[in-house]
Amino acid sequence: MLRSLLISSFACTLLGVATSVLSAAGPTYTDPAKADADFAYQGEYSGTMLVDGAEAKIGLQIIALGGGGFHGVGFRGGLPGDGWDKEKKVEGDGELKDGVVLFKGPDGHSAKITKDGATIIETDGGKELCQLKRVHRTSPTLGEKPPSGAVVLFDGKNGDAWDGGKVEDGLLAPAVTSKQKFGSHKLHLEFRLPYQPEDRGQGRGNSGIYLQGRYEVQMLDSFGLEAKDNECGGIYSVKAPDVNMCLPPLAWQTYDIEYTAAKYDGDKVVSKPKVTVLHNGIVIHKDVELPSDRNTTAAPVKAGPEPGPIYLQDHGNPVRYRNIWVVENK
Repeated sequence: MLRSLLISSFACTLLGVATSVLSAAGPTYTDPAKADADFAYQGEYSGTMLVDGAEAKIGLQIIALGGGGFHGVGFRGGLPGDGWDKEKKVEGDGELKDGVVLFKGPDGHSAKITKDGATIIETDGGKELCQLKRVHRTSPTLGEKPPSGAVVLFDGKNGDAWDGGKVEDGLLAPAVTSKQKFGSHKLHLEFRLPYQPEDRGQGRGNSGIYLQGRYEVQMLDSFGLEAKDNECGGIYSVKAPDVNMCLPPLAWQTYDIEYTAAKYDGDKVVSKPKVTVLHNGIVIHKDVELPSDRNTTAAPVKAGPEPGPIYLQDHGNPVRYRNIWVVENK
């Protein structure tokens, strides 16, 4: 099946619908031990197989959609950020039955996802083509400690650095605004998206970080999606990420952001603000120029020369944060 996935495309239907939905309709899980049966199959898989006569690295992302329904995305070259050529990507739908998630291709090929973390690819005659193993990727900057002189905004102890700061089980809950305001700076933040298998689009693990309270880098459960400006890693309404580096929900993820504030001469903008963003250690935006005449959607601070706060948005989903610190650029 995966051979056919890498040569021709399935119909892609389930995850692309209702992208404007904002409210959560189904169950929300924040603890893997309490998640539904589908959670055990969702995730990333990697391996190699023969494609067009040559051995090729293969990546597979399996997304739970609730009620035993799944969507699969196959990548030739490897997973996003780990070899994918950004060209070969095909998709299909699967169903959980008798402890196995089965995907069937139009040519009779099939893929079986087992609970022990294996994907078996077979021909229509039952010949095994390859096996992919489940992988659990982590950001190389996860747990990175603040350097000397950094402003520590949250270390798990309390929310004193924030207006509205609420700490639950050692994690920071939105909506919160940093009491300190910043000009140009580097920022490290770790976040965890909830698992909401029955929800879609903007209703699935939605939050965002607003730099200077003006420009939002979106947070969303966009695992396996296309990578748009309103999905995880997108600069909302400005630019889509270069690659979708969103990990599966309930995995801890990182943003490492370098923000250069706009420069003014009186009321005149001399240079526009810029931003570079690493999502889970991979550059998804490089020196992107931001608009100086407007904010991104729902920004609490208007564009201007003054320093601004870090704002973490509450969009009705239990997104949580930890290990947040800033290094100011002098």
